[in-house]
This record gives sequence, structure tokens and C-alpha cells, in this order.
Amino acid sequence: MNNSLAFHHIGILYHPKLAESRVMAAEILEFIEHLGALASVSSSWDEEQIKERLQNLDLLITLGGDGSMLRAARLAASRAIPILGINMGRLGFLAEVQPAEWRERIEQTLHGNCWIEKRMMVQAEHIPTAQLADKQSKKYESLNEIVISRGQMARVVRLSTYIDGGFLTTYTADGLIISTATGSTAYALAAGGPILPPELENILLIPLAAHLSLDRAIVLSKGATVHVQISTDHGAMLTVDGQLGVALADGDELTVSAGSLMGRFVRLQEKNYFYRTLMHRLGWPTG
Repeated sequence: MNNSLAFHHIGILYHPKLAESRVMAAEILEFIEHLGALASVSSSWDEEQIKERLQNLDLLITLGGDGSMLRAARLAASRAIPILGINMGRLGFLAEVQPAEWRERIEQTLHGNCWIEKRMMVQAEHIPTAQLADKQSKKYESLNEIVISRGQMARVVRLSTYIDGGFLTTYTADGLIISTATGSTAYALAAGGPILPPELENILLIPLAAHLSLDRAIVLSKGATVHVQISTDHGAMLTVDGQLGVALADGDELTVSAGSLMGRFVRLQEKNYFYRTLMHRLGWPTG
């Protein structure tokens, strides 16, 4: 093993539905071992295998889109493992490397010529109505956003929303996005929310198709806690980072606040990269 390297045990996560991702993962494995580090390859969807290997890793490399990076971030956060993303998706806001440059960028990373960006994650606690008496609940970590939305029926949900214990409003809407700064360029952006720089530790509230109720996005103070009481006669849905869905019932409650975990990402660009990357990814003119 090459002791001059900054990272010595690397996990490579390929996208199981992208054949080119699997091929590139094998090439990267060979390249990393040639540099003197140890590496292993897993499907980014095989969470159990990834969890088993995390304790021996100090770097994850993902081959896919932002979805692959979101999944990896939730898995790696508890062990503070940084992630280097190679973009094989469409936009790739979180990815740092384009496929054509992976060799030089991985070598640069392994030699420590990089910096680690930390991004706030939120924790959502779901308290089902049937369990309110004994306060049993389930918690979920999110890097992008927590979304409360209507179920299959095209009917609004009513979401009584409190900020730090004080009543804000009752949203009558298709749903409510509770977003991090990272998520401000994802679903929240599509819903008309503001763009926040990723280092901010603020939470965004963005209603979805609000009906005769507050229809503006709100940026909450750092450290704020959001509590939502759900009222619906046809079921609703809790979605975590667009990947995990949990059924909600009338009377369920949800509390969202900044979590103790952070997403960590390897950056090879200068620290002012965000706005330049944003304009490039969205195809907006810069001159």
C-alpha cells in the first residue's frame, strides 16, 4: 500500500442500470490498485453490502447521477466518509468529475490535492397517529429534501405548520417541500424556490400548488425546527430525497430539523465553484 496517498481504502459504487458505469467501475478499480490503494466495487443500490464495507473505507466514488450521490451520502454520513462523484447522469449538481477526466481527477484526489465540502443534512421524525400516546416514531436522514404530498387521489392535504413551536400557517396544497440548501437546486427549484449556496444551514419551506393559502417560499433561520400536523381524508405520502416513500395517515405528525450528520463531498475546484457550476448545469448564459 502506498503510504503517501491521502486515501487508502476506496469503495466504488456503479449504477446497476448503466452498463457503462459497471465497465468504468472495473477500470477504476484497476487504476486505483495500480496507484497503491485498495478498492472494492458494489452496486449503488446494494445498501446492505455497502454498509458492511463502510467501516473499512475512507473514500467513496460514485458513478451515476445525483440520485447515486444522495443515496451514498445518507449511507456514508454516519462514518464521515467523503464522496467523489463522477457524473453519468443528466445535470449532476453534486458530482465533481466528468467521465472523460476520471483518471487525472482520481489520481489528484488520492494524492490529497482536494478539499472536503460539508453540507447540512436534515432529520425527519415521523410520529404515526396511532402511536402518539407512547411517542413511538421513526427517523429519516435527508440531504436534499423531505416532501409531504397528497397520495394517488388528486385532492389537497392540509398541513398545519409550526416553526420552533409557534404556529405559522395551515397549507392547503398538493404538498410541502422542506428543503436543505443542497436541495434548493433540486425539487425546490422546480417548485419556484430560491437558490441557496450549499454552505448555508437554513431550511426552506416551499408549498406545492397552494390553494387559498400561503403560496410563497420561506427561508427559515439556522437551527429552526419545523413541525407539521397532517390532515387528510385520502392518505398522503412522505418522501425522502425522492427515493424513499412512506405512507402518511390523517393525524400523523412530522418534525424536521438540522441533523447531527453532514454530507461530505470531495471538491477539486476552487471554493467559489458553486455559481459557475450552477450556471453551466442549467445552461444559463454567463455573458
